[in-house]
Amino acid sequence: MIQVHNLVKSFGPTTALRGVNLSVPEGQFVTLVGPNGAGKTTLLRILATLSRPTQGTVKIGGHDLSQGAAEARRKIGLVSHQTLLYGDLSAEENLRFYGRMYDVADLDARITQVLEMVGLAHRRRDPVRTFSRGMQQRLAIARAVLHRPSLMLLDEPYTGLDQDAAARLEAVMSSVGTEGRTVVMTTHDLERGLAVADRVVILVKGRVAFEAQRSALDGPAFIAAYRQYTQ
Repeated sequence: MIQVHNLVKSFGPTTALRGVNLSVPEGQFVTLVGPNGAGKTTLLRILATLSRPTQGTVKIGGHDLSQGAAEARRKIGLVSHQTLLYGDLSAEENLRFYGRMYDVADLDARITQVLEMVGLAHRRRDPVRTFSRGMQQRLAIARAVLHRPSLMLLDEPYTGLDQDAAARLEAVMSSVGTEGRTVVMTTHDLERGLAVADRVVILVKGRVAFEAQRSALDGPAFIAAYRQYTQ
């Protein structure tokens, strides 16, 4: 689903990504971690077609982003720590707006389906500005999966959530991952990141410093590896 080869991204004199190579097979959940400034969000923005690489190649679902970004974009659902929802619109109205952009078939039925999936069907007609931070993040996930993307990109989705809201969001993301989608998530929460992942990748100073299957790691081993590569 994702093929990244020798990816470099510079912002003037600052180089954020330094020859990143990454391959993610279809259906895998990858958690991407690293210290502030490691390049995690920069990498996700490039995968989401929101930023262009300085050098290297990126393919999403076989589409080279330098030539087929529009085709790749229809395969992608993006959730950021900024929900980018319209506060004065209801949950249903937010989803209808995005659904029309993507020409989602049977839109009313699909809206009902995704609201039930994230536990917000009972709030479908309420303005989003009345939602808690956790509820807004769940609605953002509903919006991201509305058009049935094969790739989900999640950038620090736990930011600003209390423990209960984070646990509810984790359950939603686990259900999203079990629907056969490929998922790449950045997070500073090492324990939660490991809990939902099939594979973990540590990014340090714009390079992949470590990667392993979750089955080969327990929590303490992962935290020890993180400290080793980030200190």
